[in-house]
Amino acid sequence: MKPIKVLCLALLMPSLLSAQKKPAATLPQLGKSPVKDVVAAMTVEEKVKLIVGMGFNIEGIPPGMLPPIDPADNIAEKVVGAAGRSHAIPRLGIPTLTLSDGPAGVRINPIRHKDSTRTYYATAFPVGTLLASSWDTSLVRHVGIAFGHEVLEYGIDILLAPGMNIQRNPLGGRNFEYYSEDPLIAGNMAASFVKGIQSNGVGTSIKHFAANNAEFNRMNLNTFVSERAMREIYLKGFEIAVKKAQPWTVMSSYNLINGTYTSESKDLLTTVLRNEWGFKGYVMTDWFGGKNAVAQVNAGNDQLMPGTPMQTKAIIEGVKDGKITMAQLDKNVTNILNIMLKSPTFKGYKYSDKPDLKADAKVSRMAATEGMVLLKNESHALPLTSKTVALFGNTSYDLIAGGTGSGDVNKAYVISLNQGLVNSGYRLDPSLADNYKSYIAAEKAKRPKPKMMFLAPAPIAEMPLDENLLKEKAEKADVAVITIGRIAGEGGDRKEADDFTLTAAEQTMIADITKAFHGKEKNVVVVLNIGGVVETASWRDKPDAILLAWHPGLEGGNAIADVLSGKVNPSGKLTATFPMAYSDVPNSKTFPGKELPGGESANPLMGRPAEVTYDDGIYVGYRYFNTFDVKPAYEFGYGLSYTDFGYSKFKLSSASFNGKITATVLVTNKGKRAGKEVVQLYISAPAKMLNKPESELKGFAKTRLLKPGEAQLLTFNINSADLASFDTATETWIAESGDYKVKIGASSKDIKESGKFNLNKNINVLKVHKVLAPAAPITELTQ
Repeated sequence: MKPIKVLCLALLMPSLLSAQKKPAATLPQLGKSPVKDVVAAMTVEEKVKLIVGMGFNIEGIPPGMLPPIDPADNIAEKVVGAAGRSHAIPRLGIPTLTLSDGPAGVRINPIRHKDSTRTYYATAFPVGTLLASSWDTSLVRHVGIAFGHEVLEYGIDILLAPGMNIQRNPLGGRNFEYYSEDPLIAGNMAASFVKGIQSNGVGTSIKHFAANNAEFNRMNLNTFVSERAMREIYLKGFEIAVKKAQPWTVMSSYNLINGTYTSESKDLLTTVLRNEWGFKGYVMTDWFGGKNAVAQVNAGNDQLMPGTPMQTKAIIEGVKDGKITMAQLDKNVTNILNIMLKSPTFKGYKYSDKPDLKADAKVSRMAATEGMVLLKNESHALPLTSKTVALFGNTSYDLIAGGTGSGDVNKAYVISLNQGLVNSGYRLDPSLADNYKSYIAAEKAKRPKPKMMFLAPAPIAEMPLDENLLKEKAEKADVAVITIGRIAGEGGDRKEADDFTLTAAEQTMIADITKAFHGKEKNVVVVLNIGGVVETASWRDKPDAILLAWHPGLEGGNAIADVLSGKVNPSGKLTATFPMAYSDVPNSKTFPGKELPGGESANPLMGRPAEVTYDDGIYVGYRYFNTFDVKPAYEFGYGLSYTDFGYSKFKLSSASFNGKITATVLVTNKGKRAGKEVVQLYISAPAKMLNKPESELKGFAKTRLLKPGEAQLLTFNINSADLASFDTATETWIAESGDYKVKIGASSKDIKESGKFNLNKNINVLKVHKVLAPAAPITELTQ
């Protein structure tokens, strides 16, 4: 009888196999069937494939420094130079998603397969700090709309941007990508950018979540921070962006928070992000972030990018061993599929590979002018009325459009300042231009190549200037313009000496040029082509005017000329404090952290085990300078104009708070030029229960372009959340009873109008979960 049983099983085997592998027509298909049915039809291996990306190679990184790619994934890229891809599962109608870097422009390769007859350049838009310095959320959304169209037309599904970490310290290597030292600005700028990008039907990934404020040993840096500082400073911007804009994805950061990698923190990714804030998209890791794939999946980090075979193996084994439940795996997969349904790839969008780069360049130029900050303008040195300009400084002829690393953009061109001035009708000294161009080319040829593709190139020393040459130029030219440049980027933080501070050659250049031109009663203008804060106190008295141009994108030279000429009236204001000296920064002694003794030598991309304690607590940026009465060189919110504005008719809707108060103020252009004014609202709160900063930004608005004599009434709404601080003892946002002072100003120090209202009893605004608490109390800065 046994042979008969074997025969029967053999006869039945084909039917069993067909039952397990249904014809494609009968399988649920993404978009045609409920997502839960598609998930149910997936094998464990397919679910894990969706969670783990396809891996990637980076040009310039030696072999062996990155994990290997599964040979099955070594297939042609849809978009060459994109940062990552997800796996497709064709039998269920699940396509591959393409992800691209790009906080300042789509980062893809400009030439594909060595065929230079067709190019794929992208627009380099102004960096995040410049956009935020506009204080104009509608402008940032407009940039996002143009930017997002390039994402769409280049066949990309998700843009890995915006970066929105807090500029905790001036030396942060990626500060140029970020918006501000203040979370209200960071959150609102990011929300506007996300809305603009996603209006094109493509996604964003706000990053790096969270407390990733330095590049130092970035994959092994343990950040110790209090619950209150986390809630009020480092999470608040992300919360605003999530609630206002619902980005498709959030990128967890490299660092640990109080001993746990962010990508492995259920407190952060599930309790806070999803349960408290209502995030609807999916979470991805930063590239190769975290260490424990099983912990990442269980934390709610839905996708591991760019993905490695080791991660795939670990998750499959985790499911088999019961360390990952099927319910958790299904939740991760469902989060990804729900976003995939929105993607242009899933919808079959026929991208052109031909975005309107000319139109987007105009947007970039316009946006750049809106965020430039006029720091000084004595004797009306600006706008320039004279047409003959002596142009000095390396970056006058070699403009820095943006930072390095994943924040860089492969652009077709960069308009230098000398080109921009010529385009605006100014006459430049051709021999001086020739000297600079020859010098820069020769010095670049001597410069060693960076050890890593993400690291900023070594700076070129300023060209020496002979005294006789300066006397000659001062005789012939009407005005001198000097550009000072700085570049930074991913993989390293800046240094205090010769980076935050000017080099000896730069100091000498400014002093010598100023002496020569002032000797002929001619003005000197300094343009700062920088991505982060620099020291100005030691030299700012010498030139007549200082324009902070930041990193202005590919049309930077034209944009700077637009402001210098007066074609555009500068209206940008600082979103980060410029200290008198680096030592005035409250975390200057501990930034960026310290390496731990006995730490193993690690892959340079990973860094060594290290830690940092945020002992400045909530006193970051202007919150510190204003509270402890430390005089800055230029305060938060500062910026000049070519016209003057008056503030009047300030009014609060009530003298007592009953859930909401409205503040109004009339802003009038009292000067002779059309211009825009940034109006800032600060609140000083009672501090009986908790330490409080002297004041905090709670609202801002930018007027329309006001003609001379024209006025605009601005309205600000203040609610209970604007009054609340986080009480760690009760895990509650509390508005304390007492008098609140409302201050309206042109900066955090230049207050024009003020008033007060009373809150008669404490309000428990919001109770939240106890999460992300340090194991031991942190000794923080207090008044």
